[in-house]
Amino acid sequence: MEIKGKTILITGGTAGIGQEAAKQFLAEGAKVIITGRNQDKLNAAQQLYPALTAIKSDAANADDAQLLYNKVEEMGGIDILYNNAGVMGAPLNLGIANAKHFEVAANEMNINYLGAIRLNNLFIEMLKSRNEGAIINTSSFISYVPLNLAPTYCASKAAVRFYTVSLRNHLQLIKSKVKVFELSPPIVATEMTEGIDQKTITPEQLVNALIAGIRKDKFTIRVGLSKLLYIFSRLSPWITFKILNPKANARLLQA
Repeated sequence: MEIKGKTILITGGTAGIGQEAAKQFLAEGAKVIITGRNQDKLNAAQQLYPALTAIKSDAANADDAQLLYNKVEEMGGIDILYNNAGVMGAPLNLGIANAKHFEVAANEMNINYLGAIRLNNLFIEMLKSRNEGAIINTSSFISYVPLNLAPTYCASKAAVRFYTVSLRNHLQLIKSKVKVFELSPPIVATEMTEGIDQKTITPEQLVNALIAGIRKDKFTIRVGLSKLLYIFSRLSPWITFKILNPKANARLLQA
């Protein structure tokens, strides 16, 4: 898929993976629109990259999503929708009754999963009208094997993964030209993953792999540890689970 000349909308584009993606897509000759909930962060991103268009919008809010669509339509539309916005709550001990369980799970599911569906539904006809339209959904390496420290986050990303496969297949069945990419990152060094004692990759490395995959029409883009975890989880799910959830993590849950 060609990137140059495309217009790309990136949700959660004010920091981390989203901002790095904006930077690299601009360098590839694309027009980039980013969204975020914090106007100060949007302003800061525009100062760094003046070619950006920044729109304040909350991925969890249906009214915001509709207003975002209206603004983008007025601007001439997009070719690629990149559902990058995501959140991860604090570690949860599901074995102890806790009012935070549902609150955290609902927030993660609404932003990570339902937020992507909400925008896909709004923009799909626009993307179908393009000569080469695409959707990029971000899953995670822990959508294959659950991490005890982030169980509801894992569940939201597993939902994204299954939804993405089904959406791609459905669009192929109805002969749509819209391409559906799944980006499956390992742990990426961002604000969201601060304090996680695991090997990370940089946002730059992840987006490099994303762009390479898009160019080759590689619809499932597994990066770094995500490739290995996928293979191991197929061969031995239980051993992979034990590796991903060492006893040190159990002590964190009990703290």
